[in-house]
Amino acid sequence: MTTLRAACVQVNAGPEIGPNLEAAGVLVRRARDAGAALITLPENVSLIVQGRENVLARVKPEAEHPAVPFFAGLARETGAWILAGSLGILLEEGRVANRSYLFGADGSIAARYDKIHMFDVDLKGGERYRESATFRPGDRAVVADTPWARIGMTVCYDLRFPQLYRALAKAGVDILTVPAAFTVPTGRAHWHVLLRARAIETGCFVLAPAQTGTHDQGRLTYGHSLIVAPWGEVLADGGEEVGFVMADLDLDLVAEARGMIPSLTHDRVFDGP
Repeated sequence: MTTLRAACVQVNAGPEIGPNLEAAGVLVRRARDAGAALITLPENVSLIVQGRENVLARVKPEAEHPAVPFFAGLARETGAWILAGSLGILLEEGRVANRSYLFGADGSIAARYDKIHMFDVDLKGGERYRESATFRPGDRAVVADTPWARIGMTVCYDLRFPQLYRALAKAGVDILTVPAAFTVPTGRAHWHVLLRARAIETGCFVLAPAQTGTHDQGRLTYGHSLIVAPWGEVLADGGEEVGFVMADLDLDLVAEARGMIPSLTHDRVFDGP
């Protein structure tokens, strides 16, 4: 049996990078002290600020972003693999990549993934989001090999596009990561259901570390970082408080779940409507 102790860290990021990194570091060290070997953090872990100009004033290119060496050093210090859920990375054309990083235990960058799907919506109550106004979408699915399992990397709104998760599962992924900053209305309605569905459809473990609480200019995020097993059971739920949750992942359950429901091998070509 191959077992991995994994953690989801839940934070409440603000508009300044330094304090956000300090707070995340405390929780990562606590999760490592509790035995976690893979520690995942939420989307926008280093910064949540409202408004395109405010974002552009704070983000940096990868080579200059303080969060990159911070999390690399934290991985080396703790000996854990760390998923920095996403960082805002300034690109040459003046837009921003919403980029997820996986750091190996030696501090090296094992994988980078740019969020593919942009959250452009109008919600009841007047909430309005136009992620594409600031961020450039990615165009490539990413998998990463670790000492325990193959990981498929996604971010937040990607969760609503099951074809991405199916493609990752067909590429041999055992664990899906979904770092997020879900809104409260959509979180209450869909967060648990969608994460359980993605686990069931793919036969994967799902690690979904989330932002929580009130942020810059009153923005609210849902929390409830989740760890979900391949059969759809919720192994851990972070609730609404800052902190972390953990679970021991029996990775043999991936093959077991896919053997019981081998739908990944049953695709058929069909004509469109």
